[in-house]
Amino acid sequence: MNRSLSKIYSKTIDFFNQSAFRKRSNEKKQRLKALITKETIQILRDPSTLLISIALPLFLLFLYGFGVSLDLNHLRIGLVLEDTSPEAITFAESITNSRFFDVTMGRNQREMEPLIEEGKIRGFIVVPSYFSQFLKRKETIAPIQVIADGSEPNTANFVQIYATGAYQKFLFYERKVNNIQSSPRVWFNEELESRFFLLSGSLAIIMTLIGTLLTALVVSREWERGTMESIMSTPVTIFELVFGKLVPYFVLGMLSMLLCIAVSVWGYGLPLRGSFFLLLLVSALFLLGAIGIGLLISTMARNQTIAYQISVVTAFLPAYILSGFLFEIASMPKWIQFLTYFVPARYFVQSLQTLFLVGNVWRLIFYNMLFLIGTIIVFFGITTLKTVKRLD
Repeated sequence: MNRSLSKIYSKTIDFFNQSAFRKRSNEKKQRLKALITKETIQILRDPSTLLISIALPLFLLFLYGFGVSLDLNHLRIGLVLEDTSPEAITFAESITNSRFFDVTMGRNQREMEPLIEEGKIRGFIVVPSYFSQFLKRKETIAPIQVIADGSEPNTANFVQIYATGAYQKFLFYERKVNNIQSSPRVWFNEELESRFFLLSGSLAIIMTLIGTLLTALVVSREWERGTMESIMSTPVTIFELVFGKLVPYFVLGMLSMLLCIAVSVWGYGLPLRGSFFLLLLVSALFLLGAIGIGLLISTMARNQTIAYQISVVTAFLPAYILSGFLFEIASMPKWIQFLTYFVPARYFVQSLQTLFLVGNVWRLIFYNMLFLIGTIIVFFGITTLKTVKRLD
């Protein structure tokens, strides 16, 4: 009899425990659903959110697709022709007919000095009076003089490199060296279009804006308006609060990424040689990390102005300058190169340029994905620890 009563008692307790567990589970699901619905409605009603997630990415793609170029196809230079021999005239024609130069002709160096001082030309080439005599000696050193405007170092390097290359090409055909043939090949970006390089890298900047800057501003705005205090007074847990913020902005960011990929590939002709699904996976990992950074910033700075400033300094500027998007990391000082390893955008830019221009280089992509996963763990972990249900 006692055994029967104990069995009935234990089953009754188990039943109520299971019922309570199911009730708590249903309550959690309802709270999560309510938080996600609330964030989605807030996104749809906020014009600035849609502006940053849709209009701004399209503008940046247009800017990097058409407005920004690293190609110097019409470099303004001068050409001083002191020698009038047929060889010198042939060399001058090879310069003037090149698509790389817009040439201003002159007879002496004094004519070019005012032009380079006023910025009308970026350098000039001097063909000396002994040019043809120098060629007859079969010398390999170029007798030409190249003077460049050093106020723009990159342009000055281009002037010197292009001028030297033009002379070597002229020398090759002038001496009719038929037993040597050159067949240059360019991999991954055959047409040497800098916009392909810029477009693929700009997606990392766009995802940084949406994931970090937008999230930090929107959550900080809730603190300023007092809506976060109302949420804190409910039974919502920290995990539910973070997850409820994460889902809507993750979906918004991925939709924006899909839009950017479509516009880049079909609108600007950017090749996609890697796996589309692998591209989405890497983008999702980077976006999760960027949202984690944004949530952490909004937790620490409950003011929109402060959140904006912190987001720009800690996320946007490093992604723009230290990711390899515009500036080659290998050319930076060693201590700056060391800092780039802590910039998540570095790994995302490498993955994007590899997937778009090269293909599925699994070793590189997997290596970058590990760092992006580490970013997610670190920033969401810190955000969960720092976010407390306290109004002070």
